[in-house]
Amino acid sequence: MAETKALDLFQAYNEGKLPQDGGYIVSSFFKNNTPYSIYEVVAYAGVKNISAGEEGITFQTDGCKLYILVEPAMYSKKYIEPVSREQGSSIPFRFNELNIHQSKNQYKIMVPKEPIVTYSSFTILKPTGINFALCFYNRPEVLETIEYFFVQTFNREAQVPKRDAVEAARLVTEAIKKFNIF
Repeated sequence: MAETKALDLFQAYNEGKLPQDGGYIVSSFFKNNTPYSIYEVVAYAGVKNISAGEEGITFQTDGCKLYILVEPAMYSKKYIEPVSREQGSSIPFRFNELNIHQSKNQYKIMVPKEPIVTYSSFTILKPTGINFALCFYNRPEVLETIEYFFVQTFNREAQVPKRDAVEAARLVTEAIKKFNIF
């Protein structure tokens, strides 16, 4: 039987299957049924406590975090710095802090050059609609698993052409390698 590589975060919490020694959480936030999307990747280790509330699951531990933005070609406010965009469309980075891959269909996939460190605690919000939150177990092949996952989700959900999805997912993996949590 194959080892579980990833589970829905809230299912894992409810079944007592969240890894206490650390893992990766990938969440998605799609905007108004468009391909404009924000992904959040959080790595954590050394958990002191995990608790669920109405808004989501709170982890009492340090973490490393990335925000990935997929901006479709028809997005009308592409000239605005990602940090200055309206709530629900922003990520805490300026253009010069991002690696930006422009795809064949003119979509832009923006990946931070450096992760953010969160101290003491962070909360993963409950997903709504087509959004999701997945927990990836910290297995030896976890980076390959996450990269494969991003290729698929960039291509299928965010409508990024397959070749560009592969290149953008590689940018995500390179950024995750800079996490210093483990």
